[in-house]
Amino acid sequence: MDVQQHDVVIVGGGNAGISLAARLLRNGARDVAVVEPNQVHRYRPLLNYVGAGEASMASLERPMADVVPEGAVWVRDRVTSVDPATSTLTTGSGLAIGWHSLVLCTGLEEDWDATPGLEAAYASGWAASTFVIPSAGRVWGHLSARRAGSVLFTVPPEPAPCGVTGLKPLLMACDHWRREGHLGSLDVRLVLPGQTATGHEGADQALERAFASYGVEVLRESRVTGLDDEHRSVAVASPGGDRVLEVDFAHVVPHYRASRWVADSGLASAETGLVDVDPETLRHRRHPEVWAIGDGADLGTRPSGGALRPQVDVLAHNLAAARAGTALRAYDGYTVMPVTTGRRRLLLVEVDRDGRPAPSTPFPDLTRPRRSTWLFDRYGLPRVYFHRILRGKV
Repeated sequence: MDVQQHDVVIVGGGNAGISLAARLLRNGARDVAVVEPNQVHRYRPLLNYVGAGEASMASLERPMADVVPEGAVWVRDRVTSVDPATSTLTTGSGLAIGWHSLVLCTGLEEDWDATPGLEAAYASGWAASTFVIPSAGRVWGHLSARRAGSVLFTVPPEPAPCGVTGLKPLLMACDHWRREGHLGSLDVRLVLPGQTATGHEGADQALERAFASYGVEVLRESRVTGLDDEHRSVAVASPGGDRVLEVDFAHVVPHYRASRWVADSGLASAETGLVDVDPETLRHRRHPEVWAIGDGADLGTRPSGGALRPQVDVLAHNLAAARAGTALRAYDGYTVMPVTTGRRRLLLVEVDRDGRPAPSTPFPDLTRPRRSTWLFDRYGLPRVYFHRILRGKV
């Protein structure tokens, strides 16, 4: 079998893969390949604003050809297996690609089997979420049309792509319903996997005030165990006992997992199923030429787009340092959780791997909901993303 050879092979053309490829090329790398089958690149944080009627799908999409950095080889295919022993991977079309360094930026996949009935409920149209691309554009139509009845929202359990942002469509919808005079006629419930949303005292206090203000019933330490498409009901397991809730609309986010081939290739952690890397150096624990960042890597911190910036910075350094035999840098687990508390206010939770506050600015306190923070999240950050982050400049 002929093998296409590259110095650095990056699997995944999302935020992590594209921004890392751009950074490596800016740092002087000469042979970088990106393996990505999708023809469209999406700035996923805006999906929550699509679900609140504040953004369009077109505003977050770009042709993949426009974001793959100049100088990188784009392999338009899907990885099906990796053989670390021979430093090769295989794609869906049968192409074999060899590497000197392999970086997995694969993200996470929806695990539909984890929630029986969820896929059927999506297909029927009474369930959807901003996390799932084909359904995100339908969410606002469902939410804005509600005048009475029962609506249920979920925050997915970890691992999930910035799961706490599942609160964004909930709280923006509640703000809309209150402004329209319909909130009092709606039963709004939230299924929360933990006791609190973020684990940060100040932010959780602000969110609890928002839940109480909107009259949201919070089912804590709970999870959706199944949906009944015929009766439009959702089964929820909670410490106080199981419940079956009839709903008019369910914003249920699927559970997530790493790609199957990660485990099949012997690259996964037995505990999490994610790529088994050292959470500080980002290097695979058993295969030193394999690295990983992003949602699909076992980094011991909540995944987020903001977490990728320091990960890319550390990994770009460590790839070069490993070859030079110099010291590797450590990623401290920094992550950020942006949550709207209304249609024009947002708070930011910035923490390290141990949950300690790690604010990017000494003031103001960004865990307090602010209009200025919302403005940056909605309008400023997308521009930074497309013009600087994806070009390896941040």
